[in-house]
Parts: sequence; structure tokens; C-alpha cells
Amino acid sequence: MVVNKSKDAFRTIAEVADELGVATHVLRFWETKFPQIQPMKRSGGRRYYRPDDVELVRKIKFYLYDKRYTIEGVQKVIKEKGLKTILGEEIQKDFFAESLEQIDLSERNRQLLKDINIELKALSESIANTLDEIKKKA
Repeated sequence: MVVNKSKDAFRTIAEVADELGVATHVLRFWETKFPQIQPMKRSGGRRYYRPDDVELVRKIKFYLYDKRYTIEGVQKVIKEKGLKTILGEEIQKDFFAESLEQIDLSERNRQLLKDINIELKALSESIANTLDEIKKKA
């Protein structure tokens, strides 16, 4: 039972399983059958379900248990209708967009982030060039 967590909080697999009344191994199995279920995995493989993941699992359970669809039937529904139709317009929004919009950066910090971005692009290009050279020699 989830106690004192906001509706936007991430949930462990045990919390999701308890909330939906299914076993944790069932959720892990569904992850293999529905690539749309993508909980965050931390070190040690611990899963954290976002609110959208929980809602998707809830809908999958509804189709499987209440509507008596097969797994293939649910996969077909998701493919034909799409996640937005099944879960509503709130799904697939950038989970962190709201908090990012609220960050007020100083000009110095903005410039630091721009400089870091430039350095990362240069490193990426350097790595790509090195890999190309290695492929040519091989």
C-alpha cells in the first residue's frame, strides 16, 4: 500500500504490484511483452515506475483481466490506437519539463552550460572520427 506519496512520485515495482493487485513477476513479464513499459532502472536493477508507466500497466491489466484480451490482442490495441489514445493526452509529456521551465539561471550559468554543450559536441565528433579511422584500418 502506497502511503504519503504524491500522485506524481515514482513507484517501486513492489508498490505498483501492490496497488494493482498483481505479482511483481507479472509486471516483469509484461515488460518483456510490452516495450512501451519502460521503468527507470537504477544500480542493482531496481525499477522505478513513473506515473505514466503505472497508468499504462493499469490499462494493460484492464484489457487483460477485465476485457479478457490476450497479450497479442492488447499489443494490437496499443499499436492501432497508440498510447495517447489509450492513456489520454497527459501521457508522454516530458516528465521534467515543468521543473526545467521553473529554473532561473544566471547569465554566467547559461554561458557555462553553452560551453559544456560545445565541448560535448566536440568530444562526440572526435570520438566519431577516431572510430571511423579504426574502421578504415580494420
